[in-house]
Amino acid sequence: MADIKPKLVVIGNGMVGHHFIEQICSLKLQQSFEIHVFGEEPRPAYDRVQLSKYFETNSADPLMLASIDDYQSQDINLHLNAKVTGIDTESKTLTTESGECFCYDKLVLATGSFPFVPPINGNEREQCLVYRTIEDLEAITAAANKSKVGVVVGGGLLGLEAANALKQLGVKTHVVEFAPQLMPVQLNDKAGELLCSKIEDLGVSVHTSKATTAIIDGETALHRMTFNDDTYLETDMIVFSAGIRPQDSLARSSGIAIGERGGVEINDDCLTSAKDVYAIGECALWQGRIFGLVAPGYQMARVVASHIAAGTDSAAQTQQFKGADMSTKLKLLGVDVAAIGESRGFDNAQYVELSDNQAGIYKKLWLDESGTLLKGAVLIGDNADYNKLLDLYLSQDEIEGSAVDLLLAGAESEADLKDTSIVCSCHQVTKGDIVEAVKAGSHNMPEIKACTRAASGCGGCAPLVQKIIDQTLEAEGLDFNKGICEHFEHDRQALYHICKVEGIKDFETLIKTHGKSTDGHHYGCDICKPAAASIFASLSNDYVLNQDLSHVALQDTNDAYLGNLQKDGTYSIVPRIAGGEITPDKLIEIGQVAKEYDLYTKITGGQRIDLFGAQLAQLPEIWKRLIDAGFETGHAYGKSLRTVKSCVGSTWCRYGVQDSVGMAIALENRYKGLRSPHKLKFAVSGCTRECAEAQSKDIGVIASDKGWNLYVAGNGGMRPRHADLFATDLTTQELYTYIDRILMFYVKTADKLQRTSTWMESLEGGLEYLQSVVIEDALGVNAELEEQMDLIVERYQCEWKTSLEKPEFLSRFNEFVNPDSAPKVATHQYQRIREQRFPAVNADNSQGAGNIAIKQILDTDPQQHDPQQNDQQKNEQKAEQMEELV
Repeated sequence: MADIKPKLVVIGNGMVGHHFIEQICSLKLQQSFEIHVFGEEPRPAYDRVQLSKYFETNSADPLMLASIDDYQSQDINLHLNAKVTGIDTESKTLTTESGECFCYDKLVLATGSFPFVPPINGNEREQCLVYRTIEDLEAITAAANKSKVGVVVGGGLLGLEAANALKQLGVKTHVVEFAPQLMPVQLNDKAGELLCSKIEDLGVSVHTSKATTAIIDGETALHRMTFNDDTYLETDMIVFSAGIRPQDSLARSSGIAIGERGGVEINDDCLTSAKDVYAIGECALWQGRIFGLVAPGYQMARVVASHIAAGTDSAAQTQQFKGADMSTKLKLLGVDVAAIGESRGFDNAQYVELSDNQAGIYKKLWLDESGTLLKGAVLIGDNADYNKLLDLYLSQDEIEGSAVDLLLAGAESEADLKDTSIVCSCHQVTKGDIVEAVKAGSHNMPEIKACTRAASGCGGCAPLVQKIIDQTLEAEGLDFNKGICEHFEHDRQALYHICKVEGIKDFETLIKTHGKSTDGHHYGCDICKPAAASIFASLSNDYVLNQDLSHVALQDTNDAYLGNLQKDGTYSIVPRIAGGEITPDKLIEIGQVAKEYDLYTKITGGQRIDLFGAQLAQLPEIWKRLIDAGFETGHAYGKSLRTVKSCVGSTWCRYGVQDSVGMAIALENRYKGLRSPHKLKFAVSGCTRECAEAQSKDIGVIASDKGWNLYVAGNGGMRPRHADLFATDLTTQELYTYIDRILMFYVKTADKLQRTSTWMESLEGGLEYLQSVVIEDALGVNAELEEQMDLIVERYQCEWKTSLEKPEFLSRFNEFVNPDSAPKVATHQYQRIREQRFPAVNADNSQGAGNIAIKQILDTDPQQHDPQQNDQQKNEQKAEQMEELV
């Protein structure tokens, strides 16, 4: 007679419960236990973190973590559609909803959590849904098919994921959040404001500080949501995603200790108050905390597996749960967001802050009192340096040099981490683990996932894992894929050639013929789509929002609305003023527009006038005014030519030897339609005194008494680079020809989002190589480059003028929910700015705005004190010091 095995029972088959089974199987404990798993849902475990992928395929298959056959092959008894209704901890038995009774020797509660639905009158109405399971997604899809407008209640992580789902389903989407900002748990106020503006730029309306009082019949839609400020919102469907609560009802009814605010209490071994009963994941309460991310649940699963293994093998090493890092990096509606450690700050903290309104980037580092240890960070718009910052936070190594450098370093050496650095927090995989696996023969992502489990949890570390794979293969002298992303094995240069040679003008054709599918489907991602859009524009100069070619779906946020989004959710208006030359009539028209729409105005460093504070719905009417006055778009929102700065040259200056203003205007008019891998800036100086600072520009021109001297690949940004002298004493025609060839060769060969400065540094042979190509035609491509530039020049169009003639484009700017009750931003935001900038002047008659891009405050947390009460002179001195440092 065979020995009777003790019974190990798991209640819950979500991600954490499934991971526990994986750990049990890796320890071969199915040889020592008879294992039963009970799941309420009709299918095995699936990836709840990636739920929004369901809407790409309308199938649960891409989300599945295992199949029934997988469980059977491991000798695991999986019970689906089997809700456990009772546990008798004295007799060690449990009862299911169908009345079956099972015994256990060891019991693991992995019951997870359930969505919180606020107690609002009417929350049970038709098409009022939650966002948690596959069945929920099926209901959301069915409701969306009958809806024009949808609302998500909740502006946290889950709420924004749900908003992304509604947007993918083609529903006009709104997010309603009770707090004054989005993601209030993770982000501070500035980060929340920027995230809000970026999400609104994508066409999702955000309503913060809104408490819903009731849901009643609507007049224009199925529902009307009434708010406590006497406003309302009409919608056809509502998705509640206002947070989660631990699913502890089973433990509670069984007499197992529960926390005051819910959650099954556990100790460091993840044991509950009942003998031989463990709890893991979102149902577990450790030292008063619920951990709502998957990684801490996985850590708990490993702890329990180690303890159960120790009961069968005295040599087995046990682990303990000592809390978990709740740092997270993700992309919400296409927006990069990351929070590390004390992301909202703490008392007596020092901090370093970077705010780049034009680029839509906000970063803040929280430091200890000594300013040498990183204690927290928040990143919006660019989380490329997340891994380095997370490693510094987890290791608590002292910061070398200035903390400001951490914000300016970027991700150029993102994979340059210590071997002990955690890369995959879900499975605690280090860089050294990945490097060792690559050297042992695992040379691609699927193989690395299989042997290390890296990138197989939430998936957020996948890009870094790929970089480490590539870096290791390169160090070993082996070939590796240098594709632009997981969907293409080609880099940007190769994709450019493919599109040109084959005449490909749309993304669907490109990815189907030269890309690869993920989960059997061709969708692309936020890396390859904008890169393809840039390539198409560089080749054919088609209208960037062309709907017939589906170009509109490829664009980055600014290009989508032909406007530069600002931190407060408004947009800037930047008409082109070639060479800085403007007529009095045009100057007056700009002033009248700014006054009528209450816009803040600023003369830029590139000799243009920026108008700040325009709301989305105002953009078309403002641009119509400006275009009727003779202006055209200045492309401030695009990766294209921004400005050609100039001095007054020989027209006015007694030192000028050439007409720099005339040349600047000619150059700007020639290249203003060129889309490129990154933004471009030119300058023309009328003499060697260099008043236009041409030697810090992508293309710099300096007049000589014999012609023009041409400089290339300068950059005055965060990594300043002096331009290289390319050629001297050129005629005007030679200057045009060389610039044509240089720019098109850059467009043809540069990587995605690569400035000319880093492109020049990456060229093998550098300046001499570029001179041989452009001047000597070493590659035999000059005729092609010139022809391509002539096409771009010939096909130029003012994108705003074209857009104003297209009703389908203008419909994107409609804001139709309580428009009369929404106050203009200028009535509070810009009045406050003016009062701060000019405290002694009446706010109605003065203007002022802007921000200090980087500031380091070495006293107290500004959230605890009113910044207007600080010593103004002291703050100005700090700002000046930081500007000098940068």
